[in-house]
Amino acid sequence: MGPGGGLEVGPEGRGGGGREAGPGAEPEAGPEAGSEDRPEVGPGGGLEVGLEVAASYRARRRGLLGRDGIAGAMLLTPANSVHTLGMRFPIDVAYLDRRLRVLAVVTMRPGRLGLPRPRARHVLEAEAGAMARWGVRPGTRLTLTADPTPGA
Repeated sequence: MGPGGGLEVGPEGRGGGGREAGPGAEPEAGPEAGSEDRPEVGPGGGLEVGLEVAASYRARRRGLLGRDGIAGAMLLTPANSVHTLGMRFPIDVAYLDRRLRVLAVVTMRPGRLGLPRPRARHVLEAEAGAMARWGVRPGTRLTLTADPTPGA
C-alpha cells in the first residue's frame, strides 16, 4: 500500500489544487485517525480528514464494498459516477471537477445506482452525514495532501 493522505476542506472559494496522494493510499495515521467527528484543522485553516485514494481500476471497483464503515473519506479518481450495490451502509458522495471544486453532494442508500455527472473527474465518498459535518457543499474547493510521514 502507498502512503496515507489528507483532505482539507477549506472555506468556500479557498484552497489550492493540492497534490493527490498515491494510488491505494490508506487513512492518515496518528491519534486523530479514525475520528471523523473531530477532524484536525489543516495548515490552510480548513478541516483536515484522513483520505484513502482509489486510483487503479481494481481499487475503484472495490471502493467501500465489504466494509462496515470508513474513518475519513475515499477519493475515486478518475470517476464520474458510483453505485452502492452490495454496500452495507449509506454514504455521502461529492462529485468533484478537475480543480477539486465540489459540483454536487448526494446521500446514497445501499443498493442504488448513481447517475454519471459529465463534468465530474473525481468522486469523494464518506459515511452519510460526514459531508455536512465537514462543510462540503457545491462550490467548496478541496485540497489533497500526501502524508508527510509515509509508513508511520
